[in-house]
Amino acid sequence: MKQADDVLILAIESSCDETAAAVVKNGREILSNEIYTQIALHTQFGGVVPEIASRKHIEKINQVIEKALEDAEVTLQDIDGIAVTYGPGLVGALLVGVAEAKAISFATGIPLVGVHHISGHISANYIEHPDLEPPFVCLVASGGHSHLVVVKDYGEYEIIGRTRDDAAGEAFDKVARAIGLGYPGGPKIDKLAKEGNPDAISFPRAKVAENEYDFSFSGLKSAVLNYLNSCQMKGEEVNQADVAASFQKAVIDVLVEHSLHAVKAFGFNKFAIAGGVASNSSLRAAFEKECAKRKITFYHPSPIYCTDNAAMIGVAGYYEYQKGVRHGYDLNAVPNLQL
Repeated sequence: MKQADDVLILAIESSCDETAAAVVKNGREILSNEIYTQIALHTQFGGVVPEIASRKHIEKINQVIEKALEDAEVTLQDIDGIAVTYGPGLVGALLVGVAEAKAISFATGIPLVGVHHISGHISANYIEHPDLEPPFVCLVASGGHSHLVVVKDYGEYEIIGRTRDDAAGEAFDKVARAIGLGYPGGPKIDKLAKEGNPDAISFPRAKVAENEYDFSFSGLKSAVLNYLNSCQMKGEEVNQADVAASFQKAVIDVLVEHSLHAVKAFGFNKFAIAGGVASNSSLRAAFEKECAKRKITFYHPSPIYCTDNAAMIGVAGYYEYQKGVRHGYDLNAVPNLQL
């Protein structure tokens, strides 16, 4: 039952290939979190096809929103704000969510709040950790992003490191394709790496001279491809599990080293991870171990809140709503929106 001072946010997320809606109460309590995933649809193409993703969003978005309201046992009359991802992401996919949110807002008069997708990923940490409050350092690692962020306050961020080329998740997908695992690469490499020796092959760990917190994964990806080509030319058999484990360890070593160096340099004792790559079991284990050693409190969302979902958008949207942020009906999709 909704109390007089409760704030309910209906959240919509459609930045890539997940059509998602959620109802979030007071910024921390998830009343519903509905996700329609298109992974099976895009697997046959080896990656997300933007045009197909957009069409599927149009087909599913009303049903997903209705289910989210139903699961939360509320109606639109109970909703105080509508939060929607307006960037970054695939422009066609984003437009579906933005148009839907604007239509509902226009029809009902419920205020509209545009949310940054990365802010959503960071905010996913608030869902299961009631004790977590800014400031802290957060690593956002996904298919499109590798950001090291100082979270100064709710919705207030300073990016101190970013990828110069491939994002971590992108490197996972490309390497998975190269060793014949297919799409989506992250979960498949995570699973296969458990059977391999992470020290079997020595892959490079890149450092960026101008900024100690920046990442670069394209050299590592090239090293893996060169290794595979060289095995093929020599007629040597490739041990897929060893390649997966050695590649994954190279990525994890860099992410852990840069992140924890930043936590120490900025004088924090709290560290969080977010984004699709944050659900990687070996990455989580490495951070657990290294944070415990350094007496840093380590936060991470459950895997369901690491991949794209609307609950995290609702949490970020709640804090924007509380700050008085409102968007007009001229809100547009911004595919390359900066944090």
